[in-house]
Amino acid sequence: MPGFMKSVFLILCVMLAVTPAPVATSAPAFGAPVLKWQYGGCSAPPYNYCDMGWYSSPAVADLDGNGQVEVISTGYTIYALNGATGAVEWKVTSGHDRAEPGASNVGRTWPGVALGDVDGDGQIEIVTAHGGGWVSVYTAAGYFEPGWPQRPVTNELRGLALADLDLDGTLEAIVTAAVGSQTNTWVYEHNGTLRPGWPQVIDDSAYAWGVYNANLAIGPLVGGDSQPEIVVPSDVHYIALYRGDGSQPLANSMYVDDDGVKTWGRVGVWESIIPEERGWGRCDGTRVESYRTNFAHGPAAIADVDGNGTMEVVATGNVYDCYGSYDSRYTGVYIFNPDRTRFVAGGYDWQAPPVDTGAPLSEDYDIIQNAQSNPVVVDLDGDGVKEILFASYDGQLHAFWLDKTEHGSWPYAVYDPGEGVYRFASEPAVADLDNDGQAEVIFTSWPANASGQVGKLHILNSQGVLVYEVALPNPSMGATFNGSMAAPTLANIDADVDLEVVLTTIHSGAVAYDLPGTAGARILWGTGRGNYWRNGYVLPPRGEVTNWVYLPTIQR
Repeated sequence: MPGFMKSVFLILCVMLAVTPAPVATSAPAFGAPVLKWQYGGCSAPPYNYCDMGWYSSPAVADLDGNGQVEVISTGYTIYALNGATGAVEWKVTSGHDRAEPGASNVGRTWPGVALGDVDGDGQIEIVTAHGGGWVSVYTAAGYFEPGWPQRPVTNELRGLALADLDLDGTLEAIVTAAVGSQTNTWVYEHNGTLRPGWPQVIDDSAYAWGVYNANLAIGPLVGGDSQPEIVVPSDVHYIALYRGDGSQPLANSMYVDDDGVKTWGRVGVWESIIPEERGWGRCDGTRVESYRTNFAHGPAAIADVDGNGTMEVVATGNVYDCYGSYDSRYTGVYIFNPDRTRFVAGGYDWQAPPVDTGAPLSEDYDIIQNAQSNPVVVDLDGDGVKEILFASYDGQLHAFWLDKTEHGSWPYAVYDPGEGVYRFASEPAVADLDNDGQAEVIFTSWPANASGQVGKLHILNSQGVLVYEVALPNPSMGATFNGSMAAPTLANIDADVDLEVVLTTIHSGAVAYDLPGTAGARILWGTGRGNYWRNGYVLPPRGEVTNWVYLPTIQR
C-alpha cells in the first residue's frame, strides 16, 4: 500500500467562494503581538544564512541558573539563545556537542526540543532527535551526557518523547523513525542503553510501518495505575499500543481473530465502524468498505475528553480510498476508549466520526511543505469538556466539539483561493491570555515554496474569530519564502510579567514576540505536543496529578 508520503497534487474541482475571516468586534484585554527579536541563530546582518526550520518547536528554560531564561531552538544546529535579546549563548551542530566545534550536522531536527531531568540528578537535560537516526542527550551547557548520542537506525528520527516508564525517577527517551519496516520504535534508558523489550514492532502482534511525524503519545491509559503506555500510529491504518516493557495490551474482547482477542495494533481504523468491527474491509469502491485512515503523519494525544476521570486516545490521520487510486479524501479525527472501542459517553457518540472535513489542496512537498495534523485537546470555552483542534491539508485550522461539530466561526482558513497561493497552518498553542475563562488559539502559517510570500502569526478567540494577525519576518537573503511550520511556544523569556511567543521559522531563524497584557494568562497547551516532554499527554488538574507526571515547572 502506498505510504502517506506519496506526492499527490489535488486541485479542488469546485472552488467555493471564501468569505473573509470574521474579526473580533471588541478589543481584548491583551494587546497585539509586538516583535521582540528575530533572526535568532542566523548569521550576522544582512542575514544571508539561517538554518531552515522544520516542525521542531523551541523550548525555554534557565539553563545556567542566572535568572535569565534561554530559548533552545533547532533546525540543523541546536542554539541556546538569550531569551531577552535572542543573542547566541552557545550552539552545536546536530549529532555533536560543544567538544566538537565545526563538525558537520547529521541532518535536520523534526521533533520538538525536549527538556527534562533525564538522569534524576536535579538538573535539566536537553534531548534532540535528528536525521541520520541520531538521538542526543545534552547537559544544560551543551555537552553530551555519558552514554550519548545513540543511533538506532540510519533513517531520520521523526518522533521523540520523554517518559518515566517504570516510575524510578529517571526518564526514558522514546524515538520513532521513518523506516520501511515494522520495527519503528526504540526506547533508551537515561544512560543510553536500549531498554529490554525494545525495539518494537518485532513480530506480527501489531501492524505497523514507518512513522513520518511526531506521532507518539505517552500516558497512563489502560493499566489502572500511573504507569504510562506508548501509543504509536504509523504508515498503515493501525495504531499500536505498548506498555513500557514492550508488551501489548489487548483490545476489547469483541475484536478477535484466529489467535484470539486482538491487541490494539491489530484492529484497523476505518471511517465506518462496520469493517472495523468485522476486522477487514472489501476495498470494493463502496464508501463503507473503502474509506480507511493512514497514520503516517497522524499523531495521537491522550486526554480525558469529557472530564469523567477516564483517559481516551485522540488521533488524526489521512482518510483515503483503498479502492483503485488510493486518493486522499480528508483529515479524519477519532476518539478511542482504553479498550480500543470508539468513544461513547455522556451523550457523546463517536462511533461514527466527523467526515469530509476538507479535501487536500496539495500533498506534494515540492509545492508546499506538508501540513501536519497534530491534535491539540483543550477546553476552549471553559465548560469542562475538551475540544479537539488540528491543522489540515485543506488549508484550515479545525476545532471540533464533542458533539462532532465545529462551533462559532470554526474552521479558520489560512488559505484564500482568491490569493492563488497555497498556505497551511501549524499545530496551535492554546492559552487563556486574559484569564476570562475563554481560551485563545495561537498558531502560525506558511506559504507555498518559492512563492515570494511570508506566513503569519495568528491569534483567534475560542469561537474561531480572528483577534490579531501579524506577518512573520522577511526571509534571509536568497530565500524565496518564509513562515513557521512548528507549533509556537508560550513562555516568559524576559524580566517583565507578560508572556512571549517564540517561533522556529523556515528562513528567519528563531523569532520572539511580546504579548502585552498577558501576566495572568493560563497556558493550556503551551508548545508542540503539549509540553516539553513532547508526549501529547494532557495533564489532569493540579491536585489530581499522578506520580509519574509531576513535571517540572517549565512544562506547565
